[in-house]
Amino acid sequence: MIALPRRMRTAAFAMALAMPLAAPAQEPARTVAGVAYPAQAGVGGKPLQLNGAGLRHKAIFQVYAAGLYLEKPAASLQEIAALTGPKRVSVTMLREINSAELGKLFARGIEDNMERARFSRLVPGVLRMSEIFTRHKKLLPGENFMVDWVPGQGAQVFVKGQPQGEPFPEPEFFQALLGIWLGPHPADEQLKKALLGG
Repeated sequence: MIALPRRMRTAAFAMALAMPLAAPAQEPARTVAGVAYPAQAGVGGKPLQLNGAGLRHKAIFQVYAAGLYLEKPAASLQEIAALTGPKRVSVTMLREINSAELGKLFARGIEDNMERARFSRLVPGVLRMSEIFTRHKKLLPGENFMVDWVPGQGAQVFVKGQPQGEPFPEPEFFQALLGIWLGPHPADEQLKKALLGG
């Protein structure tokens, strides 16, 4: 057996100590009710970071977990509107829910968080969003839907990983959708705080 010089032995020992640190897979940035939200996500070819994640409660029940990904941290809906890059909201169900009812709740959430004149301009998009969920009948615990905003393309809805028709091209529509969770009358105040990094 060839004896290594002391300096080489020291270097090899240091490398062996460092190797286990790189081996484990990246831990999720946040785990909410068993749903893991990674620290980063790629949308439109751009890396995004997890801004926040939390739970939607209804009475004593946990309904779904939601995570928000942005190009840089934001603490309000206005700050998010000012960001020019891609964005993602990801929702994973924790209870079985009627999809048509979910679509109606989203429509009501959009309406509750904007002026009537602005809402009336978005009615075609709101109706189409409701139709997307109605087609799926129900969402089961563990099933997910996402909305990705990509500049120049629009807001693409994914249900169970599958894209649902063409993107919604209006930036105002995606911003109105975020208003469901982050507007002045959010679906859940605690979820709003969590998504905004609170």
